[in-house]
Amino acid sequence: MMINIPYQIFIKEVVSEFRTRYALNALLMFVVTTLSIVVFSLGDNTVPYEILCGMLWIVIFFSAMSALSRTFVSEEERGTSMTLRLLTTSTNVYVGKLFYNIALITVLSVFIALVYQLVIDDFHIQTHSIFWVTLLLGSLGLAAASTILAAIIAKANTKGTLFPVIAFPILLPLLLECIRATILAVEGAFFVEAIKDFQILISFIIVMVVASLMLFDFVWND
Repeated sequence: MMINIPYQIFIKEVVSEFRTRYALNALLMFVVTTLSIVVFSLGDNTVPYEILCGMLWIVIFFSAMSALSRTFVSEEERGTSMTLRLLTTSTNVYVGKLFYNIALITVLSVFIALVYQLVIDDFHIQTHSIFWVTLLLGSLGLAAASTILAAIIAKANTKGTLFPVIAFPILLPLLLECIRATILAVEGAFFVEAIKDFQILISFIIVMVVASLMLFDFVWND
């Protein structure tokens, strides 16, 4: 039976993840540990809000790398990648995986942002609309870039270490824009002042998705 819609791939990913919960539990422990280290490192010191904004996105970045790096590695390890190649098209696989990654990283980013605001006393959001739009667009950008990168490194011998090394230079422009927009949110800027940053983030997402759709068939069937 052919799998004709990406939704079925998305459901497969969700069911597979919640069946074991190994990755979710490991990811939760990673986030809690990272945030704890940040809190203990800061102590009672007063840290400029620009640095706090950067630290937030560093935590989100490395958490995303931990969460998304196994998107296609698990298929190769379980031997289900060949089954997917037989049952559906490469486009359906990519879109289904992308939807799952978007859902995962969005929930992860919101969780990190909420906990970060609770445990970091000096981090106060003044313009919430800018902050949450930035968080959403940043999550979309991370998922869009990480999905195709995870497919590329799935067959490499050093999967775990290779993913963040490849992802960082590609995601650096995205992270810098997210940090800049977050600083505006902390400073209490008007929403219109962040429009340029949002346009850059949206452009990044569009470029990554279009390029991924063009390249994924070659990567998936290689």
